[in-house]
Amino acid sequence: MGDESSATAEAGIGGVGTDPQRVSAGVGPWPGGRDEWPDEEHYDPELLEHGDTRNVIDRYRYWRMDAIVADLDEHRHTFHVAIENWQHDMNIGSIVRSANAFATDTVHIVGRRRWNKRGAMVTDRYQHVQYHPDVAALTEWAASQNLPIIAIDNVPGCVPMESFEWPERCIMLFGQEGPGLSDEAIAAAEAVVEITQYGSTRSINASAAAAVAMYSWVTQNSPLAPRSLN
Repeated sequence: MGDESSATAEAGIGGVGTDPQRVSAGVGPWPGGRDEWPDEEHYDPELLEHGDTRNVIDRYRYWRMDAIVADLDEHRHTFHVAIENWQHDMNIGSIVRSANAFATDTVHIVGRRRWNKRGAMVTDRYQHVQYHPDVAALTEWAASQNLPIIAIDNVPGCVPMESFEWPERCIMLFGQEGPGLSDEAIAAAEAVVEITQYGSTRSINASAAAAVAMYSWVTQNSPLAPRSLN
């Protein structure tokens, strides 16, 4: 997990509104005061008293951070996301945020351990993150878990995402903004999938590509995704 702070600091209480989670109006103190507080253990007394300005869905309002993580662990999806981090790519934070939104099992950082967390908007506190020093280490771990690696890039021989059948369990592997995936990453993948594009640009932003791929997996495999009645 990412580093945790106190519930008070996380909610931005008493501060000047600089906490990155304060991107929505949130909710004020629990109505009715202390006499009306719920007694379930997952509620945080500080948030009940002062309000909850975190950028979390309504279900998790006033919940303790560790309780949110535990609840997420009950229904995380079975795909993982891995990102090569050789150049301190600023897209990594945004990819972690999308991974949290799509209830990814784990995000794997490959290469440099430190990554730019600004774009994550504190979602790394709720998301499992694992580190691997290189592609070989990721490949070894994936093999130990029987997880196929699916690379996302637009290289010769890749498969259009629209026609690709995602494995129920897998690791999506993304490269750096600009150079894309390393040769080692391409070689480690069981399949390379591309996002079909229709304009003049050759590639799309790495964080956008990751969000598209996660959504594609969810529409095929998630038991939580809405289904058509037709």
